[in-house]
Amino acid sequence: MFFKKRKPQFEQTFVEVGDRKIPAKIYTEMRRGVRFSLGKNGAILRLPSLLAAASRQVETERFKAWVAERIAQSNPEKDHALGKTYQDGDQLQVGQKTYSLKIDWTENRTHAARRNHRTIHLRLTQTDSETNRLKAVRQLLSRVVAQDFLPDIERRVHELNHLFFQKNVKGVVLKYNTSNWGSCSARGNINLSTCLLFAPDDVVDYVIIHELAHLVEMNHSPRFWKLVGDAMPDYKEKKKWLKQNWQACNF
Repeated sequence: MFFKKRKPQFEQTFVEVGDRKIPAKIYTEMRRGVRFSLGKNGAILRLPSLLAAASRQVETERFKAWVAERIAQSNPEKDHALGKTYQDGDQLQVGQKTYSLKIDWTENRTHAARRNHRTIHLRLTQTDSETNRLKAVRQLLSRVVAQDFLPDIERRVHELNHLFFQKNVKGVVLKYNTSNWGSCSARGNINLSTCLLFAPDDVVDYVIIHELAHLVEMNHSPRFWKLVGDAMPDYKEKKKWLKQNWQACNF
């Protein structure tokens, strides 16, 4: 008999830091110790399922104090967990391109954005929560910037494919994704995260080569890594850069 694997259960909450609310998830799971962490989308607390209620409360309060202390410090995790904030007239630097932001506040029910050359117009509703608004701004900026960068990214994908793989690339998609840098579908679609646009060109090339190699090997076997290494001998340096600098790669 086969049992369907259950998704981890968690409690969604917030940790207040000054006038900000940091998204937080509290997991209760089979584990020995308590673990605090700051992830890509907020703070995470992992508690043992056998922990007594009183101890659970103590650890939760200790977790909140830890998050507040870490956020108050000057480190890359701070901006990533809080999310960047934007004001009318700010400049957004993405790769070699600089965009000016124009922000209008409305009573509409939804947020919207459009780009006019190097100016991005954001229309933000005042009725939404700050957390939802920050999330929406990231997605809106990603979408309009992706439209500007997509032709160059498509061109580079086809150049690298022609040089090293000569496989059929059905399409190239550039979208906001914080769970991975890229993916390749069995149909030949190359999907890349707009977060990559904040990385150096050679690092972007590595991710493209990585996904193109999956058109030959849909796995991470030694043969797959040989394909990547043949195309980019120093690819491990690019992997290292992504691991060390992922916090800075976001809108």
